[in-house]
Amino acid sequence: MNNLTKFKIGKPAYEVFEAFVDPSKIGNFWFSSSSERWEEGKAITLRYDEYNAEVVIKVLEVVENKKIVFSWGEAEEAHIVRITLKESENRSTIIEVNEEGFNEAEDEFIHHLIDNKEGWVYMLSCLKAYLEFGVTKLRAGLVKE
Repeated sequence: MNNLTKFKIGKPAYEVFEAFVDPSKIGNFWFSSSSERWEEGKAITLRYDEYNAEVVIKVLEVVENKKIVFSWGEAEEAHIVRITLKESENRSTIIEVNEEGFNEAEDEFIHHLIDNKEGWVYMLSCLKAYLEFGVTKLRAGLVKE
């Protein structure tokens, strides 16, 4: 089972790509910090200071300005995330985030799927606000109670 989320960002693909892979930019819309530049084969530590949390992702594939694929989660339950970028003629970019690895037999399956979708929509909204309007204060504003 997978979860697909798409957004249109009014910036060229290289700017959208750099927002993810450049550690100095990711804190403006998603995680607080990234341990280093995202490159194929690297394990990257992402921190979320507001929640005193961190996650390590394994970067599986990078195609500059077009695609980033990574895994996260425990090895036996890891999810694969594919971020693809498609630049249009007007230099806008369609970004797709496709996460797979959900267990349909799990009791909380629907909850996890909805929670995941909400997270990707929120992150992409923050990315759009950051890249198109320079807003950097939306990150970590989603409330989970």
